[in-house]
Amino acid sequence: MVLPGLLSKAATTVVTGAVGVAAYEVLRRAAAKVPARDIAVTAAEWGLRGVRTAETRAESARLTIADVVAEARERIGEEAPPPSVASGGHDHDH
Repeated sequence: MVLPGLLSKAATTVVTGAVGVAAYEVLRRAAAKVPARDIAVTAAEWGLRGVRTAETRAESARLTIADVVAEARERIGEEAPPPSVASGGHDHDH
């Protein structure tokens, strides 16, 4: 009486293992056909695109906030300071 249940569980385990091995082999063969360099280049490309998009959005947000602050200063009658020029980081002439 225990034997049919045990055989059933064993058969299920064997089938599950066979399916797992087949899936592993398919993935292993597919991975061997795709060069790792192409994957790395594609990942770097996506990363660069993401960084550029984030930089663009951050600059847009900065400009929007600057406009809001300038308008608020104008409403209260305060003069907005002129835009500052960022220092080049050194003090000698070229």
